[in-house]
Amino acid sequence: MPNDAISDERTETSWWRRPCGGIEMLRIALPLIISTASWTVMNFIDRMFLAWYSIDSMAAALPAGLFHFSLVCFPLGVTAYVNTFVAQYYGAGRPQRIGPSVWQGVWLGLIAAPFFLAMIPFAPLFFSGLGHTPKLAALEATYFQMVALGAGAEIIAGSLSSFFTGRGSMKTVMIVDSLAALLNCGLDYIWIFGGLGFGPHGIKGAALATAVALWFRVFAYAAIMTRKRYREKFNLWSGRRWDASLFKRLLRYGGPSGAQMFVEMGAFSLFLLFVGRLGETATAATTLAFNVNLLAFMPMIGLGLALSTVVGHQLGAERPALAARAIRTCFVIASVYMGTMALGYVLFPGLFTAGHRRFSDPTEFARIYDLTVVLLRFVAAYCLFDSMNVIFVSALKGAGDTRFILVNSLVMTPILVVLVGGGVVFFGLGIIWAWSVVTVWISALGLIYAARFLQGHWKTMRVIEPHIVEEDV
Repeated sequence: MPNDAISDERTETSWWRRPCGGIEMLRIALPLIISTASWTVMNFIDRMFLAWYSIDSMAAALPAGLFHFSLVCFPLGVTAYVNTFVAQYYGAGRPQRIGPSVWQGVWLGLIAAPFFLAMIPFAPLFFSGLGHTPKLAALEATYFQMVALGAGAEIIAGSLSSFFTGRGSMKTVMIVDSLAALLNCGLDYIWIFGGLGFGPHGIKGAALATAVALWFRVFAYAAIMTRKRYREKFNLWSGRRWDASLFKRLLRYGGPSGAQMFVEMGAFSLFLLFVGRLGETATAATTLAFNVNLLAFMPMIGLGLALSTVVGHQLGAERPALAARAIRTCFVIASVYMGTMALGYVLFPGLFTAGHRRFSDPTEFARIYDLTVVLLRFVAAYCLFDSMNVIFVSALKGAGDTRFILVNSLVMTPILVVLVGGGVVFFGLGIIWAWSVVTVWISALGLIYAARFLQGHWKTMRVIEPHIVEEDV
């Protein structure tokens, strides 16, 4: 019987109970969903606190934060792809290759960190040149400067966490990330509003709290990985050296993944910067709508990461049929969840914005609420397609089909930038035009990635090349 045969002794006819069915995928994904949900809540609370402090601070946090993240995306995408290497090595029964793979991502983070620190002095000049109001630009620059202190940690933690997620040890990631999110929320309150001997620092305190939480993740993961059973079995200490061949393969497969993240997040950053030209009300309403949507989107990142791991395991063990089943299962789960959230955005928008309203200035909040309700309808319109993006991109990355993802991004992203930027800058079109374009763009991406999955080329792809496996025997 071939390795990928579905009819083994564990096979059940039930959609829930069969291998890579509902129960198995939820069991694997739930810790990662909790982990990403904790960061979702952290970001939600972060911007909610800023809304309480001042609506302008909340408006500045998202464009500055996304611009920072777009710059981090390439190295972060590469180190996050360590997850696929770990998963496929683990599925193929080659644990001694896992430690060296993780270390190549750490080295990339150490190399990249100084470049982000070097950008800090130039932030005021950059944001002041975007055409935003002086007050908004100053707040954006402050947020960017502080959060840049944690850029290196964000990249290194991406590689260290892959050691756990790639092997299916999701609970460790859930615990570490949840503790980091709790630390961030506590520091947020103290440093934004003042307390325990600290004065109120507003948006500066919010960004600094995020940077500290990111470094906490690095030290927590590193402390756990020093255990003897990890060091010896997975070559975590002996594999710490720079491995040019392995680093090259990580860049070969992870590079397109990181570039795709950079291109698409860069496009969203430009989208927000163009919206910033429409005034503080449009910027604040857009920030609030995206912040609310984090409740739906970020848990899907956890589901996608779990799926990428399972696809890597199954392909590493030469079971592509089970990998395909896992993908279909996760798509059903994501569609049900995102569809439910979409209905909530349309029927109960006040419920999702209640926390921001609670301690905000009533006059300031009133000027953005009606527009936010309209923007949440756009979010509801693209929710299902966004779930297609997360699930099918995660599946393709788990197989190694990163070049297609990059090429598609390079083709599609300029369309978003040109239509939104051209409409806002040259034709005087407003916020409805910008959100209409982004809704159609996200929907088109979802359909394209679904079609790529259905073609089935990913089933024959591996990031573990045959000659590498032979060398390890």
